[in-house]
Amino acid sequence: QVQLVESGGGLVEPGGSLRLSCVASGNIFSIDAIGWFRQAPGKQRELVAAISSENQTKYADSVKGRFTISGDSAKYTVYLQMNSLKPEDTAIYYCTANIESSPVDHAMDYWGKGTLVIVSP
Repeated sequence: QVQLVESGGGLVEPGGSLRLSCVASGNIFSIDAIGWFRQAPGKQRELVAAISSENQTKYADSVKGRFTISGDSAKYTVYLQMNSLKPEDTAIYYCTANIESSPVDHAMDYWGKGTLVIVSP
């Protein structure tokens, strides 16, 4: 009923930039919050950045000042602008969203399949 599709991952050198995109589609009434998690080999999945329907944002301490999350509500799209990338940013990045499918339904969490980001000299 709801799908999240990520794009924008790839290989970049340290200090470079990438912009990730996530588009939500399907039976959507509203998106309460949407954001990005990442998981590197041997590490726990962690929150990278999120934005709420009220445009409140949250960032992991490790990316503050380097990453910026933004959204286009009309297009059900969220972006993650990643600047000054470091090797430790290497991970699979997953888009996730808390979505209501109707005015009376409880919101549910949805996940994309992930996009790989590799930061290497």
